[in-house]
Amino acid sequence: MSVAVHVGPEPVPALVEAVRRGGGRVVPLEEAEALVYYGSGDPGELRGMLGERIRWVQLPSAGVERLAAAGVITDEPVFTAATGSYGPQVAEHALALMLAAARELPRYARATSWSPNGSAVFAGSTVAIVGHGGIGRALVRLLEPFGCPVIAVTDRGDAPGAARILPRDRFREALPEADYVVVAAPLTPRTRGMFGAREFALMRPGAWLVNVARGGLVVTADLVDALREGRIGGAALDVTDPEPLPDGHPLWTLDNVLITPHTANPRAAYWRGLAERVEDNVRRFAEGAPLEGRVSPSEGF
Repeated sequence: MSVAVHVGPEPVPALVEAVRRGGGRVVPLEEAEALVYYGSGDPGELRGMLGERIRWVQLPSAGVERLAAAGVITDEPVFTAATGSYGPQVAEHALALMLAAARELPRYARATSWSPNGSAVFAGSTVAIVGHGGIGRALVRLLEPFGCPVIAVTDRGDAPGAARILPRDRFREALPEADYVVVAAPLTPRTRGMFGAREFALMRPGAWLVNVARGGLVVTADLVDALREGRIGGAALDVTDPEPLPDGHPLWTLDNVLITPHTANPRAAYWRGLAERVEDNVRRFAEGAPLEGRVSPSEGF
């Protein structure tokens, strides 16, 4: 088996070594049966690399919405994403954001004078996780010591550790019950803007929205209105729409908002997770075994 690694002008050593550990050979593109892609992310660039020999393409990220929208994702060749590879570290970040929200750290960090104690206990809070993939499964495990009842929104039908499971088309039923709503769903045409004015009206007045998935899942203008009017308690955002969030945007000025600039997956953990996925899938490809993280062209994730 031969695998071509595309990484722009120079190969990324971590991915080259992952291919070799998985039993593959790094070869020129024209000789390859598979492609481990790490490029600009431009659909035209990737489309131009898909010769007749290529039977499998490994993508570097969990989200593939840009490529899916451009029609690059197909059944042949098979495409796999890094879905699940970054779950533990992103779940850890989601937990940190919820703890910060409970203890009012966004407001205290901005304060310039002593103020009354308005913090709350996080343990025992009800957490709704919308999208129960790698991030959701890892987050459920992290929440166990806190005794948090979890409402999992998933079409898989099972979510070990969750107190309640809802299918995706009934996710709104979880909103009135949750103290924290963690958004961990993929961004597709069906899920874009799934959190807007209607959904914020269903949330508890003190509830926090925590988005560690994609900014486009939330209607930003509606979120700003809900935050300003006190219809929800706050928002902790690792992703935004637009992204990067422009200087002077209203979200920067609200004291019930905590923003991290898409840092939920630290760089060292990113490379480790991607290399592990590449190594595993190269081995699976050689053995003819099912590949991890296979992308559905019809669903876009």
